Amino acid sequence: MRIVASLRLSLLAQRGHLFCWVPVCLAMGIGLYFVVSVEPSGTLLIGAGAVFLILVLFTWRREADLAAAIWALALIAAGFSLAGARAHGVAGPVLQWRYYGPIEGRVVKIDRSASEALRLTLAQVRLGEMRPDETPRHVRVALHGAQIGVAPAAGMLVGLTGHLAPPSGPVEPGGFDFQRHAWFQKIGAVGYTRSPVVRLDPTPIRGGIYGLRMWISAEVQARMPQDVAGVAAAITTGDRSTIPKAVTEALRGGNLAHLLAISGLHMGLLAGFVFGAVRFIVALFPWLGLRVNGKKIAAGLAMLGAGAYLVLSGSSVSTERAFVMTAVVLLAVLLDRRALTLRAVALAAVLVLMMRPEALLGPGFQMSFAATAALVGVFGWIRDSGWRLGPWWLRPIVAVMISSLVAGLATAPIAAMHFNLVAHYGLLANVISVPVMGLLVMPSAVIAAVLAPLGLEALPLWVMTQGLRWILSVAAFVSGLEGAQGMVKGGGGWALPLLAMGGVIVLLWQGRGRWGGVPLMLAAALVWVLTPRPDVLISDTAGLVGVLTDKGRALSKPSGQGFVARNWLENDGVLLAQEGAAKLWEDVPPLPHLGAVQHVVGKRGLAQFAGCAPEALVISSVPFDAPVPCQVLDVEDLKDSGAIAVFVTETGVRLKTARQVAGRRLWNDAEIRAERGHQ
Repeated sequence: MRIVASLRLSLLAQRGHLFCWVPVCLAMGIGLYFVVSVEPSGTLLIGAGAVFLILVLFTWRREADLAAAIWALALIAAGFSLAGARAHGVAGPVLQWRYYGPIEGRVVKIDRSASEALRLTLAQVRLGEMRPDETPRHVRVALHGAQIGVAPAAGMLVGLTGHLAPPSGPVEPGGFDFQRHAWFQKIGAVGYTRSPVVRLDPTPIRGGIYGLRMWISAEVQARMPQDVAGVAAAITTGDRSTIPKAVTEALRGGNLAHLLAISGLHMGLLAGFVFGAVRFIVALFPWLGLRVNGKKIAAGLAMLGAGAYLVLSGSSVSTERAFVMTAVVLLAVLLDRRALTLRAVALAAVLVLMMRPEALLGPGFQMSFAATAALVGVFGWIRDSGWRLGPWWLRPIVAVMISSLVAGLATAPIAAMHFNLVAHYGLLANVISVPVMGLLVMPSAVIAAVLAPLGLEALPLWVMTQGLRWILSVAAFVSGLEGAQGMVKGGGGWALPLLAMGGVIVLLWQGRGRWGGVPLMLAAALVWVLTPRPDVLISDTAGLVGVLTDKGRALSKPSGQGFVARNWLENDGVLLAQEGAAKLWEDVPPLPHLGAVQHVVGKRGLAQFAGCAPEALVISSVPFDAPVPCQVLDVEDLKDSGAIAVFVTETGVRLKTARQVAGRRLWNDAEIRAERGHQ
């Protein structure tokens, strides 16, 4: 009874703080939808929504602790239903075979692939003689080879001859699900072309908001020196297509890549500058300051500026989160409420999850909210405890250092789990770069935007250039230091949820019970460390094989399927290029219970195949029908299973397939799409 009474008192202590748990419960329901192995039926999704309504009604006049538990269950059901509704809402045709032929469409997005190739996303797609109801709504095509004559622009109707295929599955079981990612981006086919792009419609281009963004990006780049033009375009319009790969890698190595993503930092700096500038202008005129509330006028104009920045920067998940958070803060100013609270962060999370439930799975959402919640929580504790950050002249510097440290600690595990990369000198780089972004770059960008119609933008753009050069020089210096970057291996699937729940409990729970989150975080670290990497990895096309050795993962080919190879090696936590990994292939020893691993590549490799021992494993990238005494996995075997991971244990061999982990869902199973009327 004492334990029950203690638990009840602990629950009662959460009163007044329960709203912060709303996005947590929603996220649990959304996560449940994505983790199930079979696509939930429409009846189940509608039922979950009905359960939400019934449970909400059931909370009427219930005791506070019981009502809170019922609300938690209701919100979990709501999250499950929301995620399912969103998945069905974005449904569209997905290409079911490899296609080569004419491709027509209107350019709606321009970016670059991992190999730096220019990439077009096309809408209003036409593919040869394919029926409209079978044609994907959007396709993404990488441009290889010489592109002569036409510079693709947003809104342009183009034609080309290229190769298309369905979006591929994870590169290994439990890896990032590209099919799911493409589904929610409404992309039904991806591919490439080596032929020049042809403009089909000579009429004036109407690119809409995206076209306006690209026009502003081009104008910014035309007025900035070449060494900073791409970065300037990225932080003003979200267009990263012209940033050199070396610059991106240097920023990533210095833990400054977040400066390219238009998120809370940029939105907060822009809104803060507009807010401060308007208040200063109002204060310059006493007769005006005595008649109007300059603080609320500044808040309203700052909100308008933040909204314009949201539209012109592309409305990514991180930007939406930043805008919602900024809007909540400014609305609190308008309503004379405390602005920076965890409730504001929770409200922003709820709105983003309701609009895009799939954002929960992305590193942008996770890192953005982890950093924001940690910063608000830590500075709230500092404020409530009465601590001072030193004399007035030192406080801004201390605040920046604390902010960088807290945000870095909050996001580092998430970044490591997603990208397998740790920047050891990130704190140093952020401390000497973020103030320059706040004091020079963003204010100069706002002033330049205001003065551009008058032709007076030269001076603020010059100031912006100096600030960006400083940041890029810091990134180059820090990333060039010995040991600046480290690699970590991929963790188990439960590591991130355990870490997140532990951090949420530490941050949100009131009372000593918050320290119950620490064991969960330690358990996440234990799962991460103890999860073994596969001894053998086979790509979904059987075009690449990797065997784990004492010197690293040996790859069967020095080139080809580079994206798969890079992901495997990164997940292993080693800094090794594909060519170097291929040199290890000749020395791969036979594996216990498995024997030698052989890779047959193409028809030529099949013609040269000299046989295998009974205990060997042969992987073939072409259909393999020859009678052999060993086990064979060919491309036909992998059509349904996807990528395969092989684990060699003391007792035998265990196989895990990408299909087993991903399940049969709308985004990866044509039969389910046809059954639900989405094919």
